[in-house]
Amino acid sequence: MLSICLLVFGIGTFAFLTLRREQMQLINSARESSELLLNTIERSLYNSMRIGNTEDVKVILEMVGQSENLVGVRIFHPHGVILKSSNPNEVGRVVDERDYKLFLDNKREGVFTLDGHGEVLGMVKPIYNDRQCNLCHGSKSRIIGLLNVNYSLTETRNRIVELTKLFVMSTVAIIGFLSLAISLVMLKFVKKPLNQLAKNMARVEAGDLSVRMTPEGKDEIGRLIVSFDSMVDRLDRAKKELENFHFQQMERADRLASVGEMAAGIAHEIKNPLTGIAAAITVLKDDFAPEDGRVQIIGEVLEQISRLDKTVNDLLFFGKPTVAEPTCTDINAALKKILIFASQHRGGKNIEKRLELAENLPTVYVDPKQIQQVFLNLFLNAVQAMQSGGTLTVKSGLAKVDGIDMVQVRVTDTGQGIPPQILEKIFTPFFTTKAQGTGLGLAISHRLIEQHGGRLSVVSQDGMGTTFTVELPAYCPGQPGYSGPDAPEAPSVCQ
Repeated sequence: MLSICLLVFGIGTFAFLTLRREQMQLINSARESSELLLNTIERSLYNSMRIGNTEDVKVILEMVGQSENLVGVRIFHPHGVILKSSNPNEVGRVVDERDYKLFLDNKREGVFTLDGHGEVLGMVKPIYNDRQCNLCHGSKSRIIGLLNVNYSLTETRNRIVELTKLFVMSTVAIIGFLSLAISLVMLKFVKKPLNQLAKNMARVEAGDLSVRMTPEGKDEIGRLIVSFDSMVDRLDRAKKELENFHFQQMERADRLASVGEMAAGIAHEIKNPLTGIAAAITVLKDDFAPEDGRVQIIGEVLEQISRLDKTVNDLLFFGKPTVAEPTCTDINAALKKILIFASQHRGGKNIEKRLELAENLPTVYVDPKQIQQVFLNLFLNAVQAMQSGGTLTVKSGLAKVDGIDMVQVRVTDTGQGIPPQILEKIFTPFFTTKAQGTGLGLAISHRLIEQHGGRLSVVSQDGMGTTFTVELPAYCPGQPGYSGPDAPEAPSVCQ
């Protein structure tokens, strides 16, 4: 529709400008004819008046006035009285005021309407008093008369009307023909293929990737159809690869679930004998004197049993975490207590501990034991990352996250940092870079924080230290968008 409108506008504008040009040419042709006639009459009259033959002047005016296109030819005095005319009845009368006004306004021509003659082109040309005219007219007046011609524009206007009709009819015919031709072309080669393409795209959107189209040409629509088929082919291949990958992942997940259940069962069976072995070896240790060399060996055995017990406990917790028992907790007090526990680690004596705790923090509704497990794991990891000494900084504060008040804790060490290729894997279960690690500490911590509606994130620069950030919802059940644990019956101390 837009193309047709533009076509109509373009052709109509061109036709209008062409018509205006033709009309102006007809008017100019009439003007040139009148001017030529005026000059011819002037020369004829000049020859006759030069020899004083006034009768020839009258005959010339009457003869010229018989032309069909001339309404009148006359000579009038500068005062407005008609001296000679093709119509003898006009002689002595006052010339038409519109012709006289042309002389007064110092104009040579003008278009106006005369009663009974329609539209005419009036032209006025002064007759100057030459030396040869002084014998009859004297030398006082510079202009002795004005030659006036009224040329009828009726025939010109009729030709303009006919020309206008011809242009309008031809323009309408051309616009109609081109509009019909463009509509048929657009319908067959543009609209129909695009509608089919839209239907096929809807089928692809619904999941049918067997749709294919056959291009009927090598134009833009044909190239678009080729691109569509290529896109659907790639989508089909990607879908099949994704389904295959998803099937493999499901099989792997199923095997991992089975292995996890088996591992949890084995860990449970190992835990009880380990406890008995540890108790028996402790009794044996008491039977030896302190200076006996076997005491040191038994101590190493007990340490390894303790490490195995921790690994079994982590595995059991990860496979089947305990149910949380949340309560309103002062995070600053919890951090102070946990930092004391972490300081007892054998590598923590050379570490400087800094507590930067914000005052008047709101409480958090969490399980104290699980939160203690999270921060104790983060503190011990920080201590182990600074084997040559360093600074452990624990900073708490309040932050706005998506319009929600969050209690934020940052644990920063000055160790060697975590390489980028390792950083994205640290929360993956069983991934560890420690010789005696299980790879479950950070995975468990990440899960516990998420279960409490919070978030655990890490930022590290290789060689410059690491910062773990824990964000927990402040206990404000009335605030808009509160996403923390639902605890309508929490103790009043939380308020």
